[in-house]
Amino acid sequence: MSTVYTDITLKNAGDLVRVQDVHIKEKDVRRVTVNALVDTGAGTLVITESVRQKLGLEIKGSRSASLANNEKVFCKVTEPVDISWKNRETSCRALVVPGEGDVLLGAIPLEDMDLVVYPAKQELRGAHGDEVVCLLR
Repeated sequence: MSTVYTDITLKNAGDLVRVQDVHIKEKDVRRVTVNALVDTGAGTLVITESVRQKLGLEIKGSRSASLANNEKVFCKVTEPVDISWKNRETSCRALVVPGEGDVLLGAIPLEDMDLVVYPAKQELRGAHGDEVVCLLR
């Protein structure tokens, strides 16, 4: 199976609220663009401590997690992070893994942005095309 990476932009979701409340300007929103490993085996967004610090994210808790090698680690859990991929976005809390490594874009944010992994072509696509689709029943 091939590995899929994609560029995503992460923003401090609390900063986005402060922009709406006119406490800070849009240009002051802390953000970082990273080349993330698309990992359907990861439940959520997984970031490193250095990314957490760049975004100024507060720690809201902690929990245990299993790494790909089945090692159990204790991870910090952050306040919400805004995730953008092309014309799609979502927000979720992130797990902070110890050490340095890849940012992982997990199953929950992938599903919420209606994205599908195409391993053979090593790409990520919208499940219903490039445009955001809202299906109403």
